[in-house]
Amino acid sequence: MDEAVESPVLGPVVCAALGIEARAVRRGLTRTPVVVVGYRARRADRLPDACAALVAVGFGGALDERLRPGDVLVADEIRGIAAGGKAVPCAAPRLLAEELIRDGLSVQTGPLLTAGHVVRGAERAPLAAQGARVADMESALVAARAGTLPVAAVRVVVDGPGHPLWHPGVIGRGLAARRVLARLGPALERWSALLVRGDEAAGTR
Repeated sequence: MDEAVESPVLGPVVCAALGIEARAVRRGLTRTPVVVVGYRARRADRLPDACAALVAVGFGGALDERLRPGDVLVADEIRGIAAGGKAVPCAAPRLLAEELIRDGLSVQTGPLLTAGHVVRGAERAPLAAQGARVADMESALVAARAGTLPVAAVRVVVDGPGHPLWHPGVIGRGLAARRVLARLGPALERWSALLVRGDEAAGTR
């Protein structure tokens, strides 16, 4: 659903910046609500105050060349402009990555950086040197909204070193990334079931 979630939710809520991202990820979900939070999470107030976790999902730009278009980054921490730039640890990132790999996706883990603008060109290398692997413009803002709730972030790479955003090839890469987004749902729900159930593995991996 694209409307705000006003009542408490027993499971996680997926957050997407754009309608195209929300529609794609929703295809693989059977019981998890999706909320469109807008560009730079300007509509994060639509998110519920009570749920099991907030999961930011969508497209992202790679900062290091080990990630290629179509790869999936599961954030182990979210860095950015919220909370004074403090890194926010993500809930059970290795477990989530393993569930996505089970579904045949190319997955890596690492820090995700939320920037205030689209990161491109020569901006990428200094950020990669600090350990950040992918950039977006929403996840840190969603994490700030989450407060004490568990958070996770999953980004499908569209552009990166050697694959500039403003290039004719981005159309094909965007369509391919949308197909990957549509495959995330089953793994997200398996992961969320472990998280909600409080499995020991979900708390330590």
